[in-house]
Amino acid sequence: MTIHVEGLIAIVLFYVLILFVGIWAAWKNKNSGVGEGGDRSESIMVGGRDIGLFVGGFTMTATWVGGGYINGTAEYVYLPDYGLAWAQAPFGYALSLVLGGLFFAKPMRSRGYVTMLDPFQQIYGERMGGLLFIPALMGEIFWSAAILSALGATLSVIVDININMSVVISALIAIFYTLIGGLYSVAYTDVVQLFCIFLGLWVSVPFALSNPAVSDIGVSAKEEVYQSPWLGQIKPEDNWLWADNFFLL
Repeated sequence: MTIHVEGLIAIVLFYVLILFVGIWAAWKNKNSGVGEGGDRSESIMVGGRDIGLFVGGFTMTATWVGGGYINGTAEYVYLPDYGLAWAQAPFGYALSLVLGGLFFAKPMRSRGYVTMLDPFQQIYGERMGGLLFIPALMGEIFWSAAILSALGATLSVIVDININMSVVISALIAIFYTLIGGLYSVAYTDVVQLFCIFLGLWVSVPFALSNPAVSDIGVSAKEEVYQSPWLGQIKPEDNWLWADNFFLL
């Protein structure tokens, strides 16, 4: 195994930056008086409901647009017989955020809910809240696994380091700054990570376009070059499956 030294240095610097921002955000939260005289757990979990529009917008976007989202979207566009027509996450997620903002955000904030399960538990009781917690927990576990798997796969390709080691190190760093800073640390590190994603994707574009395996995007969208056109299609027998996936998102 040959390690890409420049890439490894860049990754280490990125991890150090993320850890620094996470610790700084925790210190800033501690010294800003957020949560004083109130529920400390609420301050940790929802940032005292005082994140701000800029950081809140970034952390909301970063929550959706992570490694699993980008890798998964690219994978479905690339898969033969699927293509862009089956890459539903960008549109489904965007609409879900619009609907959540229009119908759910204001009443949930005004009633002081901390999690999405709170209103169900309030109406149907603690047993139902406990039952609903199980699928919610499983979803978070699988989502976290997808994010870490995407990160590990990316690092193993770019830097050529062991995927298991990269996943473990990344998870430990994320757990550390989350434990000490709560949502504030997560929100501020999300700003840094989203900026790095945006910059990194644009930096990768010329390398992707100049690769010998890449053909004219206008041609490969409609004609078969190496495989089926990347625009894809929805077959009549798949209409209900497509709709079901879209409503889920």
